[in-house]
Amino acid sequence: MPVPAEERDRILRLVEAGQVSAAEAARLLDALASPVEAVPSSRARPRQRLVHIRVTDLLQNRPRTSVTIPVELIEVGLRLATRLAPQISGSALEQLLRAIAQASTGRLLDFQDLEENERVEIFLEER
Repeated sequence: MPVPAEERDRILRLVEAGQVSAAEAARLLDALASPVEAVPSSRARPRQRLVHIRVTDLLQNRPRTSVTIPVELIEVGLRLATRLAPQISGSALEQLLRAIAQASTGRLLDFQDLEENERVEIFLEER
């Protein structure tokens, strides 16, 4: 299944900006391109759990970065998140991992970095 152009372009912009390594980008692209297994019509299709990271410029109230990552690639995603928001490390990172493992959906993290004029939000979604 081809990766949607919008998602591919977001990942390539992150590589270009040095926020993601080429290897991490390749894993993200592979995960997005993985075909969903066919499910018999008598059973409900399993929902995919995703982590959505959004960084907003507070001065212009415009998105800087918006990335959606399958939970299966969360380690790569969290490395990305720590590059976007270095405040997410140590015990904060451990708490975030626990929240992802325990939560069904919803906002996991919302903070503002006034020095960088950014708002970072992390959501857990199902599709």
